[in-house]
Amino acid sequence: MEFTREIYWNVGHGFATLAPMYGLLLVAVVIFALGLVKRLKVYRLGLPLDRTDHRRARMKHMLETMLLQTKVLRVPGAGTAHGLFFWSFFVLFIGTGLIVLQADFTDLLFDIKFLKGTFYKLFSLTLDLAGLLAILTLGGLLVRRYLIRPQGLVTKGDDALMHVLLFAILITGFLIEGARMAVTELHTPQLAAWSPVGWGVAALMSGMDEVELRVLHAGLWWFHLLLALGFIAFLPYTKFRHILTTSANAFFADRGPTGKVPMLSLEDEDQEDFGADELTDLRWKDIFDADACILCKRCQDRCPAYATGKPLSPMQVINQIGEIAFTKPDTNLIKAIGSEALWSCTTCLACQDICPASVEHLAKIIEMRRNLVLMEGEFPGDEVMVAMEQAEVNGNPLGIGYASRGDWVAPLGIKPLADDHEVDILYFVGCYASFDKRNIAVATSFVKLCQAAGVKVGILGKEEKCCGEPMRKMGNEYLFQTLAMEMMETIKGYGVKRIVTTCPHCFNTLAKDYSDFDFNIEVVPHALFLEQLVASGRLPVKAEEFACTYHDSCYLGRHNGIYDAPRKLIQSMGGRIVEMAQHRDQAFCCGAGGGRILAEEKLGERINIKRVQMAVATGAEQLLSNCPFCLTMIEDGVKGANVEKQLRPRDIAEVLAERITSENNREETIS
Repeated sequence: MEFTREIYWNVGHGFATLAPMYGLLLVAVVIFALGLVKRLKVYRLGLPLDRTDHRRARMKHMLETMLLQTKVLRVPGAGTAHGLFFWSFFVLFIGTGLIVLQADFTDLLFDIKFLKGTFYKLFSLTLDLAGLLAILTLGGLLVRRYLIRPQGLVTKGDDALMHVLLFAILITGFLIEGARMAVTELHTPQLAAWSPVGWGVAALMSGMDEVELRVLHAGLWWFHLLLALGFIAFLPYTKFRHILTTSANAFFADRGPTGKVPMLSLEDEDQEDFGADELTDLRWKDIFDADACILCKRCQDRCPAYATGKPLSPMQVINQIGEIAFTKPDTNLIKAIGSEALWSCTTCLACQDICPASVEHLAKIIEMRRNLVLMEGEFPGDEVMVAMEQAEVNGNPLGIGYASRGDWVAPLGIKPLADDHEVDILYFVGCYASFDKRNIAVATSFVKLCQAAGVKVGILGKEEKCCGEPMRKMGNEYLFQTLAMEMMETIKGYGVKRIVTTCPHCFNTLAKDYSDFDFNIEVVPHALFLEQLVASGRLPVKAEEFACTYHDSCYLGRHNGIYDAPRKLIQSMGGRIVEMAQHRDQAFCCGAGGGRILAEEKLGERINIKRVQMAVATGAEQLLSNCPFCLTMIEDGVKGANVEKQLRPRDIAEVLAERITSENNREETIS
């Protein structure tokens, strides 16, 4: 016997079936299109933004993200269940498409049937197992949402509708199959076995006579069709739309550099407002993000501000923008979200990094901060305003005279570029390493390491000013651009080929943000630079075993993806790393980013103390970092948590400098 089955069994395949079926499909498509057009009009309220370049790469990224569920699967548990449900439902969708293809096209027009034989057996088995898996995973997601709901998970009416409709589609599908098999296949196990779930349902229906089974089958068939078409029709009107918007958002995702802040034109004389306080000040992608958000709360779970009781939830910021866009577009964004929530952001990028919907939180927050600073003159505290003024007058937010910026390096024999510009690298020191005693020790260690490796170092000295990163992240775009253009011209004037920084914030700004000013000089963070020197043999070190934990700074880690080099460097020194519970891309912020290094932390718990507690929990006696902001915050956190005897914070360069071999010391290069 040939393994196959009659498609449209019991409902017929003539005009009486096809006409209403495709008529209803047309109605569903029209309803779908009207809803889509309505939402497109709202997206267009935003400013223009080109996200259609590199179409092939974007399409590849979208398909990988959607079909492989790469972002969804980063969080086990609910992410795994969602991925399995998607794949099973996708298989059912393909199976339905093949049925329609044969019944209404190849068989109807060309008398070609491909759902037969071995292919049909595998086809039937695959769809049955996919349907069963879909029901099980959907059930697991339902239990999570309604019975053991995690704290902070937002549940709306749409969620109930989604579960009810999807369960109804899946269960009626098996009931239809069971009714058909009870009449046609129940006594042919060699065929029924390839539809194991349907066979089980058919066995339960075996007590019904054929007439009853046919009536039940036909009624359920049309009801199932209506459910499926309803699913299509109401996609734009319910949370189901994330199937489209989340996938599309992967196509429209920012192609980098990661975390780079959009440039703000300050020279447009027609521009009356800067930043965003109204919906129309945002870009269309910002509004589209709100429609792509699925309220999964992953961003909220990773947010250090939210975790320490600050009034910021990245999820709620996006959700509030969506509510304003589709209900009250004239609402003031900043008043609706709250300035305290906006100032609480550390720009750590944890929210954006983990988001499965490619939502871009950071740019929206900074745009609203820009409006607060440039239009309202508002800062999170007087201390921040003073720091801004100091940066404008002295070139640094610490308020120390710029003339003494290079004094720390005199004992090392290093000259500023004004006196000797023939160097291997320009060491862009940064404000903290220039003026803060604790971080001057880090800078001194770095220079000694370079000298030991035969690398000739130069600095800008009193010509160096703040790179402007804290100012930009705080929303003071004017001061950032003023500092950036001055620094860019100074550095380019010396013909520098390579820059190394001991501050990831300086590194990120020089390497990414300065590119808007036609600045394309290579910039390397010191953790990567030193690891390369050690790996190449230019900087031999004596490995001495020690235990430590390592703090991934946000601006070296999530913003730039540098996780392995610092760990390799620590291991080359003999270090055994005891990782904190939250590390690498999941690392918890120190609290200094987003210009927060300049502000007092007045709300909730202190972020740095929470991070220090994570480090103490490892049992390691040392915490190594690679950032002056992190080192400063962590040392304050150690004091605040009263664990000075349990944990000693240090920079990687300090530990490495203690392990330079004597041979290298003899070859030290003094300029």
